[in-house]
Amino acid sequence: MITAFFDGGARANPGPAGYGVYIVGDDGQVLAELSGSLGIATNNIAEYNGLIAALQWAVDHDLKSIAIKGDSQLIIEQMRGNYKVKNEGLKPLYLKARVLVMQIGDVSFEHVRREYNTEADRLSNVGMDGNT
Repeated sequence: MITAFFDGGARANPGPAGYGVYIVGDDGQVLAELSGSLGIATNNIAEYNGLIAALQWAVDHDLKSIAIKGDSQLIIEQMRGNYKVKNEGLKPLYLKARVLVMQIGDVSFEHVRREYNTEADRLSNVGMDGNT
């Protein structure tokens, strides 16, 4: 099973934002490192952009299953269907992520503590730094 760790952040919230994705294979081999700058955005928008980048990578590589791990409990629980998406700004991102999940088929979501998401965090900082 391929695993994608995602993260996103904004300095000042909202502020200069970026996302990071760290994708590994069963054997721990790094398959991809993704990061992106988002201009001025919130932490949650940045987190969703990280998730969408991970899911899009899976679609682009014709994966039919992937494990998604992130340290944003809000995003993970929204994707699991346990939390409603109340923020109007997040709804389009949530819907885009749902479409990508349907294209893949088998997607699991797991909340991990921040210390287990250090590589995605590092990459999200690369994205945030790209805003300067």
